[in-house]
Amino acid sequence: MIHARGLTRRFKVKRRAVVEAVRGVDLDVEQGQLVAFLGPNGAGKSTCLRMLTTLLRPTAGTAVVAGRDVARDPAGVRARIGYVGQKNGAGANFRVRDELVSQGRAYGLSRGAARVRADEVLGLLELEPMAMRTPGTLSGGQRRRLDIALGLVHRPELLFLDEPSTGLDPQSRADIWGHILRLRERHGTTIFLTTHYLEEADSMAERVVIIDQGRIIADGTAEGLKGDLAGDRVTVGVEDGDAARAAEIAERVASPSEVVVDGGTVRLRVARASSVLPEYLRVLESAGVKVRAAETARPTLDDVFLALTGRTLLESETEGGVGA
Repeated sequence: MIHARGLTRRFKVKRRAVVEAVRGVDLDVEQGQLVAFLGPNGAGKSTCLRMLTTLLRPTAGTAVVAGRDVARDPAGVRARIGYVGQKNGAGANFRVRDELVSQGRAYGLSRGAARVRADEVLGLLELEPMAMRTPGTLSGGQRRRLDIALGLVHRPELLFLDEPSTGLDPQSRADIWGHILRLRERHGTTIFLTTHYLEEADSMAERVVIIDQGRIIADGTAEGLKGDLAGDRVTVGVEDGDAARAAEIAERVASPSEVVVDGGTVRLRVARASSVLPEYLRVLESAGVKVRAAETARPTLDDVFLALTGRTLLESETEGGVGA
């Protein structure tokens, strides 16, 4: 559904300086996948999304989306994709059903077909009770469902969602995700989305792509990335005088990628905490090191970003940049 090679976008800042917002991105997305595209502000993810949806012409490289070239046949791409941006797409003063009918007409449906399709997507997104209301009277979660409905009127093969749940309360976010997952399950729609909520990408997406400074730095399942790039965390509390000894034992027994001593606390990063911790505790006991506390924690996608870049996504959000 998406095949991009060397995708690049440069911007001129104040008519002189050139900023390379996206730098040679290679990307493949198969039909039916749900892909989360992550990165801090300025990383280039929104610029990538705009190029893939024909809203911004690439400076260099190629991209074929839904079987059409984004540069040579942008109209063909637009006819086959749905795009839901960060801002609401419906006007505030027209009725919800009328907005959907107008969207269908814009995509070439007859008036009768547009009405039928409007009713279908109202049912799909559970918006029937709101059909005669104006978008301005809807809640934030209902308006986002309407935005998704607008993107689905023409039955696209591929749906792009740019921050679909940003600004919503937890219940509305969960509701939106429920609809996204049902859409994919029932209709096999390929979904490519950006999100700032790492826990959403972790639990919902079958594939995670991370971009930073205009380049893709990680691509895989959430579990695979966490296991390969971050590792589990093990925290053991001992007497202050035994901490250095506990760290030395950890180096021998646990094969950690990282050991940090903080007073009487020893923190390790290991491949599999569940198999490492029992043996580590046994050796500590045999060596006469008294353990006061021990716990393990699975890594997060933020840990993956930290392992790759030396900073967290939260820290990076404050940096900003041209290629947001």
